[in-house]
Amino acid sequence: MNVQYHFDSATLGLRLEPDSPVRTIKKYPNRRLYDTKLSKYITLAHVKDLVLEKEPFVVIDKKSGEDITRTILMQVIAEQEQQGEPVMTEDFLSQVIRTYNNAMPSVVSNYLEQSLRMFMTQQAQARNTIRKVVGIDPVETVTNLAQRNYSRWRAVQEEVFRLISGRLEDPKAHDDDESSAEERSSRK
Repeated sequence: MNVQYHFDSATLGLRLEPDSPVRTIKKYPNRRLYDTKLSKYITLAHVKDLVLEKEPFVVIDKKSGEDITRTILMQVIAEQEQQGEPVMTEDFLSQVIRTYNNAMPSVVSNYLEQSLRMFMTQQAQARNTIRKVVGIDPVETVTNLAQRNYSRWRAVQEEVFRLISGRLEDPKAHDDDESSAEERSSRK
């Protein structure tokens, strides 16, 4: 299948262009996803990364040859909704389900798509305005700070675990530490 999704900066979305090479991901009957570009199996987290990086791809069911990209994207959304703070409330999801019984589900689909595009455009404009006024991108700054803090926390945690596991593995070393402490206190 030769299709290509291109990022359209005017709408902040993806648009389809026929006859262009596209990254193909195959879904096998065992439910595993195989990235033909990387020649390896991937997870839904990798699919999410492709979306975030605006990497064009299509997911093909290996058995039927059917394009199941939407289904896989729904699985990514479901996984995201289970982790952290959900974006979609139960009421919102119930309303979306009810639109399938509506005579015009495509109208609802177009409305939601346009609303999200408008939201993303406004968010990008706000970030650009702040960047011009303050001189930094607030989202990028907070993200970098969080990454640095996480790295520091992780390093401290690993060091603590290393020290604890070292003592658990060698009880004699722990006894030597205690006897050395007792010797130092008795010398005083």
